[in-house]
Amino acid sequence: MMNMTPVVKQLLIINIIFFIGSQLVPISYEYFSLFFPENPGFKFWQPITHMFMHGGFTHIAFNMFALVSFGSTLEHFWGPKKFLFFYISCGLGAALVNSAVNYYFFQDGLNTLIANGFNKLEILQLLNEGKIDTRWKDLLTVSEFAHFTEAYLGTVVGASGAIYGLLIAFTFMFPNAELSLMFIPIPIKAKYFVPVYMILYDGFFGILGNSFMGIGTGVAHYAHLGGAFFGFMIMWYWKKNQFNNNRWN
Repeated sequence: MMNMTPVVKQLLIINIIFFIGSQLVPISYEYFSLFFPENPGFKFWQPITHMFMHGGFTHIAFNMFALVSFGSTLEHFWGPKKFLFFYISCGLGAALVNSAVNYYFFQDGLNTLIANGFNKLEILQLLNEGKIDTRWKDLLTVSEFAHFTEAYLGTVVGASGAIYGLLIAFTFMFPNAELSLMFIPIPIKAKYFVPVYMILYDGFFGILGNSFMGIGTGVAHYAHLGGAFFGFMIMWYWKKNQFNNNRWN
């Protein structure tokens, strides 16, 4: 493994400080997690701070392992400024895509309820109190009801969106590098491993699984795919303009 680079080391330290702080002061999740934009709990700094919050030890451990493993390699070739720009951009992209998808789900459910005689202000008041009207379940499918309530009441934490961007960048730069999962110890080239992993984990088991079953997994799959999408678009732009050969020092 390549030695840890400066920005990766600083990001690692910040994530650990946030994690320890959140365990000592649990209410910090109410201020630094990413809330739905129309939720009173939303604050303008959350699209940034949510990247440094994690739900548990396993969550932060996997993300930080990936940050050190892939991030150090990318920072070594790009330099600190370009790497930090890419990392933060993918994290913000993840927040944007996740919020946009949640907005669609929420508005879809809200429009159905309003069309059937419910008042928007009363709906929002109930949700803000952490309550629901059981009659909503008669008008929305199981999946629609789950998406509607989770979109408004749920929060997002974690560096996973930015990490997915790093995976995409690593695949762009080192497509033939061999990777493997701990429970599948067979080396697979990055150009095959990363797309298949995303399709299976976030596509089939995540998004399609939730849609069919209407059951949330507690994983922000759209944020993952959002970070990957922004990572892909940035890498495509850089490669097209040959910026990947220049350092930003």
